[in-house]
Amino acid sequence: MKDKIKVLVIDDDASTRDYLKALIAKLGYKVFTAESGEQALAELDRVDPTLVTLDLVLPGIDGIETLRLIKEKDPNVPVLMLSGHGQAKTIVQAMKLGATDFLRKPFESEELKIAFNKALEKKKLVSEVEFLRERVQEQANSTFLFGTGKKMKDVREIIEQVSDTDITVLIRGESGTGKELVARMLYARSARRNKPFVKINCAALPSELLESELFGFEKGAFTGAQRRKLGKFEYANGGTIFLDEISEMHPSLQAKLLQVLQDGEFSRLGGENDVNVDTRVIAATNRNLERAVRDGSFREDLFYRLNVVSITIPQLRERKDDIPLLVDYFLKKYNEQYHKEVPFLSTPTMEIFMASSWPGNVRELENMIKRIVVLGNEKAVLQEFQAKGGPIERDGGIAIDELKELTQGLSNHYSLKEIGKRASQLAEKKVIEKVLQQTRWNRKETAEILQISYKALLYKMKENGLTEIA
Repeated sequence: MKDKIKVLVIDDDASTRDYLKALIAKLGYKVFTAESGEQALAELDRVDPTLVTLDLVLPGIDGIETLRLIKEKDPNVPVLMLSGHGQAKTIVQAMKLGATDFLRKPFESEELKIAFNKALEKKKLVSEVEFLRERVQEQANSTFLFGTGKKMKDVREIIEQVSDTDITVLIRGESGTGKELVARMLYARSARRNKPFVKINCAALPSELLESELFGFEKGAFTGAQRRKLGKFEYANGGTIFLDEISEMHPSLQAKLLQVLQDGEFSRLGGENDVNVDTRVIAATNRNLERAVRDGSFREDLFYRLNVVSITIPQLRERKDDIPLLVDYFLKKYNEQYHKEVPFLSTPTMEIFMASSWPGNVRELENMIKRIVVLGNEKAVLQEFQAKGGPIERDGGIAIDELKELTQGLSNHYSLKEIGKRASQLAEKKVIEKVLQQTRWNRKETAEILQISYKALLYKMKENGLTEIA
């Protein structure tokens, strides 16, 4: 299999390059050469080396900086540092940046052969471990994300159909539903899974910074641009880029993104030449993009380019049958992470969870379980949750019977102040009644959960006409 192993030799000395090229070719590997860090970085995507040898002293950007940039582009490629100046400080710096080994010049051919074998063996081992970890994580993610409901089954089917293609995908859903997880599963099951997965949140940066993050800049493009910086699209070349919160991108950047989607090319800030990239784009939004197109905040042509395949992730309140599965998954996850033992949740807690509307979706549920595991106490976590009434499901708002109760005796002359007062009383009554039922009418426990005195609870029960039914 040696013919499939490609070695990139980076050295500014022509005689050393020729020597290494002949020696490495004799070992049975395919050899490519570069005489500077800049040339090596330009060749990196084209060559896609299995292993790199890198001279410490180079013209332009030195070996340490070249190593850092190589590791930014491909963290997994082994880099063997070569130098005649083996200072301890430099060796430590190189190792911290991810160098696999360090050989002092001159070295024997056998030394290089051993260093190559060690580097390739380590890479193989790391790849195997990473593969097994990804398989386990993918199975776990699939279990907790998809559950057993029909809506999530539909999501899974779309992922299976489009994963191994280069088609652009738009993922829709409320915050916390798992949009990034779907993007990562699309990537993990694609032919690009051995190339980079690059994520950027379009809402996290102002448009000027976002443009330089996405597309990079040339030295001198603006004050402070002291060297060329590659953009996220270049780092994702050959792989996948995930544009989260795409609806927050400024219209001027939308035009540049459209060019990348259409032609696979763009120019860095301050650059004169186009940069070509082969990158799959996956975007996500929690907003209604059709409405954004109508109000002019999102380009219609970009919307159609992104919306080739759309995956809509349902809210947790629409897939409540999956809550027990999710709870079990998160309990196992955080018990293991924090070395705790919370094997299950009590029936009253699960009833509260099943009755909640979960505006924060799966992320909110996950955070609740994490707190329960860390504190080792359901009651402590649920007190605040229940004191606020809990996000109880209302089927789209105030129920009809509640509306009648709020407006009873007001004829057609509704007073918002009076309705607000009654709404507060009604909400308080329902919370107290629900907690009483969950504690089997244990007034002391109910008062503790609601964080009020026992005497205050008895008064509010009398005020709201709450009596235990035999």
